[in-house]
Amino acid sequence: MDASQLPTLLFFIATLLAVVSDGRDLPGDSLRLPSQAASRFFNEPENDDNFQGTRWAILIAGSNGYWNYRHQADVCHAYQILRKGGLKEENIVVFMYDDIAFNEENPRKGVIINKPDGGDVYEGVPKDYTGEDVTANNFYAALLGNKSALTGGSGKVVDSGPNDHIFIYYTDHGGPGVLGMPAGPYIYASDLIEVLKKKHASGTYKSLVFYLEACESGSIFEGLLPEDINIYATTASNAEESSWGTYCPGEYPSPPPEYSTCLGDLYSVAWMEDSEVHNLRTETLHQQYKLVKERTFSGSSYYGSHVMQYGDLGINSNHLFLYLGTNPANDNFTFVDVNTLTSPSKAVNQRDADLIHFWDKFRKAPENSPRKNAAQKQVLEAMSHRMHIDNSVKLIGKLLFGIEKGPEVLNTLRPAGLPLLDDWDCLKTMVRTFETHCGSLSQYGMKHMRSFANICNAGIQKEQMAEASAQACESVPANPWSSLQRGFSA
Repeated sequence: MDASQLPTLLFFIATLLAVVSDGRDLPGDSLRLPSQAASRFFNEPENDDNFQGTRWAILIAGSNGYWNYRHQADVCHAYQILRKGGLKEENIVVFMYDDIAFNEENPRKGVIINKPDGGDVYEGVPKDYTGEDVTANNFYAALLGNKSALTGGSGKVVDSGPNDHIFIYYTDHGGPGVLGMPAGPYIYASDLIEVLKKKHASGTYKSLVFYLEACESGSIFEGLLPEDINIYATTASNAEESSWGTYCPGEYPSPPPEYSTCLGDLYSVAWMEDSEVHNLRTETLHQQYKLVKERTFSGSSYYGSHVMQYGDLGINSNHLFLYLGTNPANDNFTFVDVNTLTSPSKAVNQRDADLIHFWDKFRKAPENSPRKNAAQKQVLEAMSHRMHIDNSVKLIGKLLFGIEKGPEVLNTLRPAGLPLLDDWDCLKTMVRTFETHCGSLSQYGMKHMRSFANICNAGIQKEQMAEASAQACESVPANPWSSLQRGFSA
């Protein structure tokens, strides 16, 4: 080696080491390996001024029902941010049931808000896929640009090319390995990952960013999302914990008194409210990830979740501008690596937000009124369904594995970094078998997906599961939560 080259080499090594050390983050975050850091060094973030290609987005609210107000509020808010950022309506595909804005319980007809003092986020949001067209298959078809596979809806798809950047945002209930949808089967992690791989194989994007709000949302990507297909994902929680609703009755700040429901979700409002106060040409995905992570985990044992990141971590050095655009009104804002947005006084477990809504309705209704009786009925039905699901799953575990071993098998956690299970078809079979005998899992029952996965991991066959389910559930309860009218979850 020529001596004159030595300073250059030393500079390279020093810079590389700085990049590696910069890869360490808050506790619970991923650790970038030296190979990943080197990849980041050689692949500098794109120059926003030389941006080429098109920005695309898919926004999904996977629930329905007024008690799930916050999910559609999240999606509508995200749409407004993208539009202000410069994305065209034709490049944003929206999935939402659309039963909130004009719901009889909505105190402001035709208006949806996502924070206590917030304005209307519903106006102008396109109705691409609504009602029974909000399905997993339509989502997959829209992402792949496959119009022939669509059923219903506007027909809008992500017709992207090799230089394009794609942003996907999903918000709803989830469980280990699954995400809810209001119609048809749920989104299963294995199916979603296969669709993402197929999209990559088609060569129709340069990079893809996925923001995911749901309980146990880390389980959708952990051990499953490849690191070499130009996809970066962050999730509201790790693979084992709930995510949280916010701006709920009884919190501070609380929704306006006429509202009896949570207005947003903790992780979701964190990334959106951060996006609204920064110049996204200068804020990176990683900087936002750190701020959202801090705001979503309160440091309290009472509430909060661990925001996670998966996939190609080198992408997180890109500026948010590549995916969300940026509001010209924020062009002069300087990025401050400090959370200026305060966390709420408390938050509500996603799975309990419906109970908060029903109880608040009951509390506010006049004594002995039809409204009071109806709200009481809703509370009792929801609690009855929860008890039925919990007790049925526990009993099935004892029937299959014995009284002592049953709970241990159902609650087993696989080592970190491994997917929930290996045989995803088995999981779907076990879910369908359970629902045939015991009724719908519904949004609450998704919490038991790990139990069904462990039944598969233990080698239980469909016939054994059917026999145990039939013993545990003599009949399907006459309860709207148990109804299979929406179809099986698998």
